[in-house]
Amino acid sequence: MKISVRQVSHPDAVRTFDTETLREQFLIPSLFEADEIALTYSHIDRLVVGGATPVAGPLTLESSKEIGSDTFLKRRELGVVNVGGAGRVVVDGTAYELAPRDGLYVAMGSEDVRFESADASNPAKFYLVSAPAHARHETMKISLEQARKVTLGDIAQSNDRTIYQMIHPEVCRSCQLVLGMTVLKPNNMWNTMPCHTHDRRSEVYLYFDLPQDGRVFHFMGEPTETRHMVIANEQAVLSPGWSIHSGVGTSNYTFIWAMAGDNQDFTDMDMVPMAELR
Repeated sequence: MKISVRQVSHPDAVRTFDTETLREQFLIPSLFEADEIALTYSHIDRLVVGGATPVAGPLTLESSKEIGSDTFLKRRELGVVNVGGAGRVVVDGTAYELAPRDGLYVAMGSEDVRFESADASNPAKFYLVSAPAHARHETMKISLEQARKVTLGDIAQSNDRTIYQMIHPEVCRSCQLVLGMTVLKPNNMWNTMPCHTHDRRSEVYLYFDLPQDGRVFHFMGEPTETRHMVIANEQAVLSPGWSIHSGVGTSNYTFIWAMAGDNQDFTDMDMVPMAELR
């Protein structure tokens, strides 16, 4: 297992960033490496974001100096979504079979967490998001059929999409982590526009289901000081509470959003009028 650390960037500083600096601070370019658990520890709400890709054998989630405890989940909770081939997550001896796009909430205090692929030729890719926790809730598998389904947008605005709320108060109890998946229908490319901020929590997006030469132009920054990054398939981007988080792709795509912060109210957003965007 390897882990890198990202510090917090003040919005006044971000205004001066060139493209490379912006990507260094907010883009997570490589999450799924064969036989590796690759993690990024962000000081934005102390989110840990990464991927586990078991090929030759199981991978075990271990702690590190950055986590600061003898087990990874001693004071943390974990969300897992499989974006690869079939696999399983074993939590303290209990196996949870995860088909593609299945999710799993792993409770604080879980000690032995292992990731396995069903077929090494088509390995699972487990996307991981972890947040600090204060109480133990039930470990729970969540399929898209179990998720809370919300349909938004329309074809006229190129944003007809379905939101699957997976780790959500109406589906699965957690301390602060909220996580779901948004699927854009064919010929729809925009997400989260009109855009918003939510100063009470941060967010991270994982973009996937893009072709090899497909890209998403992800917009971030203060509403009156927007910036953009060009995102490839299976890359993630961090979004602090003061920043918008929106994007448009060269084709339709899917993304996983995860949030942590002061509350779990999905609708707690500060909408940004289109006329204010710069």
